[in-house]
Amino acid sequence: MNVRLEVVAIDCLMVRLFDVIDEGNMPWMLAASLRLREGFGEALIDLVPSYTTLMVHYDLTQLNPNQARELIHQALTDLAPDAQASGTRHVLPVWYDLSVGPELSLLSTRSGLSVSEVITRHSQREYQVFALGFAPGFAFMGLVDEILATPRLNTPRKRVAAGSVGIAERQTAAYPVVSPGGWNLIGRTPSKLFDRQREGYSLMQPGDRVCFAAVEHAEFIRLGGDDTPLEAQS
Repeated sequence: MNVRLEVVAIDCLMVRLFDVIDEGNMPWMLAASLRLREGFGEALIDLVPSYTTLMVHYDLTQLNPNQARELIHQALTDLAPDAQASGTRHVLPVWYDLSVGPELSLLSTRSGLSVSEVITRHSQREYQVFALGFAPGFAFMGLVDEILATPRLNTPRKRVAAGSVGIAERQTAAYPVVSPGGWNLIGRTPSKLFDRQREGYSLMQPGDRVCFAAVEHAEFIRLGGDDTPLEAQS
């Protein structure tokens, strides 16, 4: 771990812990987040974790930039991950079907796997939530099996249905709300990923672990899923 500080704004510093995305980073990121929250206390406005960085937004009326830098240095001195720390484990049911996951066939062609094998490869892996962003409750997860890694679409869709599950490179995610998007869609989950009535709004948080469980159409509908084909929603 090679810690570096980068200035984002007069009241915001980026703490860069790693240079490469890796699942092994997360215990260190969680430990650093806890130390920084404790160190800054009420002077902390926001702390935004990502794959390799933590953005620290602090109150300039309580701290000057030099004091903020010193607090970060103190917080990260002798940092060690907590072996007992573990995020919540989520199991998201997914209906994998070409009507709601049109890139299933693309992934099948690119990988040389059958569609059913693509589904199995995606659903039999546990994913780490690295960061939230792009849209409220949108959790960036990884890492998908290398054989399924696929670039984003050249032309993003103008409208992607809420619950759509997709792949971009070695990341996977589920769209929490209707939005534009360029990920390769392979299915849809009925799970409510963003809820204003929920504390923190998002179902998932950085450090959580996620498994996708393939379900049949009838179960998807029973759980409240919307099976409107993607084309009909455009």
